[in-house]
Amino acid sequence: MLRVTVELVPAGVEEFRRTIGSMAIGNIGGPAELADYRISVTEAANPLAGTPPQVRHFTVRGHARRQSVWKLLARAIAEMDGEDP
Repeated sequence: MLRVTVELVPAGVEEFRRTIGSMAIGNIGGPAELADYRISVTEAANPLAGTPPQVRHFTVRGHARRQSVWKLLARAIAEMDGEDP
């Protein structure tokens, strides 16, 4: 599993840092060259945007495993936003 954590560090002061989002990416199978991944996303409430805390789950299918980890992350974000990768 891959885990991506997003932290807010106000004015770069570490003691005030807080996690505002995370994404867990787990391989759920597929052929050797392509893989399917189950994604779980957690996001803290955002008072500036007026959004409540969220938890979402979705799947990325047929990702080419030889690509960079950043390509997988980009696919996961695109899938989360309902875009074509």
